[in-house]
Amino acid sequence: MTETKTLLQSRTVWGALLAILASIAGLGGYAIAPSDQAAALDLIGSLIEVWDRLIVIAGAGLAIWGRVRATKAIG
Repeated sequence: MTETKTLLQSRTVWGALLAILASIAGLGGYAIAPSDQAAALDLIGSLIEVWDRLIVIAGAGLAIWGRVRATKAIG
């Protein structure tokens, strides 16, 4: 593996967090099926992908806006 990702982009980390939450919920008398945990993990993965793209778009927009509003030339 040569590519890296942030901790929040790791499906393993999110899966572990969901398993911990499901265990805690079980102690409180709530049952969360493994299929529901898997569905939640898929949703979180999708949201992270969308969030990453939105940040890239916002960054590009900010760069363009900054250049348009600039009062001095780049030298």
